[in-house]
Amino acid sequence: MRKILIVEDDPDILELLQIHLTDLDCETDAAFDGETGLQKALNEAFDLIILDLMLPKLDGLDVCKELRAHKVPTPILMLTARSEEIDKVLGLETGADDYLTKPFSVREFRARVKAMFRRVNMIQQTSKEKAETVLSKNELIIDKDKRKVTLQGKRLELTPKEFDLLVLLASNPGHSYTRKRLLRLVWGYDFEGYEHTVNSHINRLRAKIEPDPNQPEYILTTWGVGYRFTDE
Repeated sequence: MRKILIVEDDPDILELLQIHLTDLDCETDAAFDGETGLQKALNEAFDLIILDLMLPKLDGLDVCKELRAHKVPTPILMLTARSEEIDKVLGLETGADDYLTKPFSVREFRARVKAMFRRVNMIQQTSKEKAETVLSKNELIIDKDKRKVTLQGKRLELTPKEFDLLVLLASNPGHSYTRKRLLRLVWGYDFEGYEHTVNSHINRLRAKIEPDPNQPEYILTTWGVGYRFTDE
């Protein structure tokens, strides 16, 4: 049984989510404010965190930032009553895996949750099937099992999405990915118009792993297509 944390201050919405997560054979825990939700997420293991954007004491974006800063890899589904693009982008940039704008249908909610579970299962299955757990190129070493990246013996601090993006590219050297395909494979959902999210993550990755980000040696640009990891 999967364990889900719901951080939501509206008791009616909370009850609705709990009912339908129970139908999906999930056990739920709840918090009514951001501070409590953050402490629960830091101190307990969950399979999914459903996080409202507007919360008392600490808003959802700050909760998300803190969780990722503490290297909590749990998938996060962010709920927001706003529909402005900036809120969606901020949610994704701070480490949320998906978002749902209120009001939403129960059918859409259940579909999003099940899709996130499928992605987690697929990632876990892929990890089991791949015998090679350590990737290396020159002085860059990527340990997929430990989610650890070192460069010249020094550990690099990557966000969960930066790490997943690097692993995907480095696992398939020479293969060029479009921004849209990277968005779908790494973020797991088709966010039309959000390809710039990929660009910002690539830029941050280059700043961390490249000797000269303006002349990258590892993550290369395939002009007119997207990005690839060097195969030279």
